[in-house]
Amino acid sequence: MTKRLEGRVALISGGNSGIGRATALRFAAEGARIVIAARNPEKAHEVLREIADMGGEARFFPCDVRSPDECQQAANFALDAFGSIHILFNNAGVVPYGTVLTTSTETWVDAFAINVHGMFYLSRAVLPTMIDQGRGVIINNASDWAVVGAQNAAAYAATKGAVVQLTRSMALDHARQGIRVNAVCPGDTLVERWRTNMRGSGKSDADFEAYLEGLGENIPMGRVGQVDEIASAVLFLASDDSSYMTGQLLIVDGGNTAGGSSTAY
Repeated sequence: MTKRLEGRVALISGGNSGIGRATALRFAAEGARIVIAARNPEKAHEVLREIADMGGEARFFPCDVRSPDECQQAANFALDAFGSIHILFNNAGVVPYGTVLTTSTETWVDAFAINVHGMFYLSRAVLPTMIDQGRGVIINNASDWAVVGAQNAAAYAATKGAVVQLTRSMALDHARQGIRVNAVCPGDTLVERWRTNMRGSGKSDADFEAYLEGLGENIPMGRVGQVDEIASAVLFLASDDSSYMTGQLLIVDGGNTAGGSSTAY
């Protein structure tokens, strides 16, 4: 059976943990060669080993997406390593909490630098190659909070709203060049960072499970999402299964925004 991404090269920012890691593994299982652009080499090399163990091929390039130069270098590295770039998953991001009054200027600026500027820099770096080859797919990681308001997350929601408009604009600009641009919009999704942060604050695993259960009570499906579920959606957008989709938002949030609210079910 033909793998859905056979012969394709995927560049994934923040591909060393969470949704990025799950997507890198899923893409590799479907035949793609992977380049992970991220800041943590130790975690990235763990993912490389996992991909190698499954018979896949992957590389790591140290990249802080706040730097336009490093984003361009990451694209150049992928081209040198594998000869092309067919898929870009703009996944790197931060989740700052706070209202306008409680969010510092530094936090606000950094949120946009990572969540928005980084997507712009990496997209700009890969687009010439995609245009030359007449095809390409860009998937941006947005959020369900990109389409509804969010309490105590002013900077985060603002950046993800910007990601949505960047996605739509790029889709219109490059549709006739064979390039599709879509966004995945995850709801609350269990990433290992949550557990690490909970332990760092002195909470037990039992406290963490209680926290997850309480969080799930506010979601129509009664639970938070798993990273593999988001990776499946990203794979759909990256593959030819979504060949007639561009400029769209794929919301994967357990029904959280179906009623027009992200605050409670």
